[in-house]
Amino acid sequence: MKLKSRYAESGVDIEAGDRVKKQIAELARRTHCDKVLHKDGAFGGLFSLRGLKEKNPVLVSSVDGVGTKVKLACAAGRHRGIGADIVNHCINDILACGARPLFFLDYFACCRQNDEVVLQLIEGMSEACRAAGMALIGGETAQMPDVYAVDEYDVAGTIVGVVDELEIINGKDIAPGDVILGLPSSGLHTNGYTLARKVLLEENGLRLDDIPQGLSKTLGEELLTPHRSYLNEFQQIRAVTPIKGVAHITGGGFEGNISRILPGDCQAAIHPNRWQTLEIFRLIQDLGRISWEEMHRVFNMGIGIVFVLSARHEEKAKEICPEAINIGEITAGAGVKLIREE
Repeated sequence: MKLKSRYAESGVDIEAGDRVKKQIAELARRTHCDKVLHKDGAFGGLFSLRGLKEKNPVLVSSVDGVGTKVKLACAAGRHRGIGADIVNHCINDILACGARPLFFLDYFACCRQNDEVVLQLIEGMSEACRAAGMALIGGETAQMPDVYAVDEYDVAGTIVGVVDELEIINGKDIAPGDVILGLPSSGLHTNGYTLARKVLLEENGLRLDDIPQGLSKTLGEELLTPHRSYLNEFQQIRAVTPIKGVAHITGGGFEGNISRILPGDCQAAIHPNRWQTLEIFRLIQDLGRISWEEMHRVFNMGIGIVFVLSARHEEKAKEICPEAINIGEITAGAGVKLIREE
């Protein structure tokens, strides 16, 4: 007779974690290269730095989460995209330093583990890691019924990349006359969901399976569109022209992120009329009666990343990346100025 587990009675089922370990290990192995040295189940992930192409390699690390977007995933029962979200968000963060990704680790915490949810998440992470040529080398799952609500979870990721010390992008060479190129986002990415949920679902009673006017798909599909990775575009542009600065447009919008890369005597003049605002942002703004200024402070408004480069290199960059849009320029001054043109 099998004894009933007191730990399981208290809300933590150790066997639940064991059930999916083999499947998780297989998904992770799909991302591995010969630099991954540890075996499945090791207490730490081992990644060899031998043979790196960088002459003076510098490791670049970052950690992040996907915020309250997970609440929508739980409500819709769709979790694979969240796995891609956390990987791609982290990739874009280290691109701001000019780094290429090497390996990734994840942390998943919940009330009680649902095997299907975990596997969907890891599948999404594995696919995004493989697309980036990055190894998923480890992770952790935690069941904490006293912390998380039933059927909800949180996920975070840690990325480590590498850049040659002489090729670190830090914005120090940005100067008046430079241009700012933006690449389109796929939607909200992973920021602003607390406000979006409040406006769309709570205040206006929309459902995730509704198709509001202006959208071509359901609200749930729109809001759960995965965060886009800009790794390929970054590498293509950098191969033909120097990039002086990179800003990932996440929480804080244009002002909060572009200001982080500017020298003290430079101002970024941004012209939002130069690109098409995505309909999901128009919907949030109209239904929430949110000011133009706050929308651009909270959301990416359709631009997921910006590159600053010399004006003489603009056309070459656009040739290699036709979707790049000139969204502004660097002038003398300080900070970020959004220019509203009716």
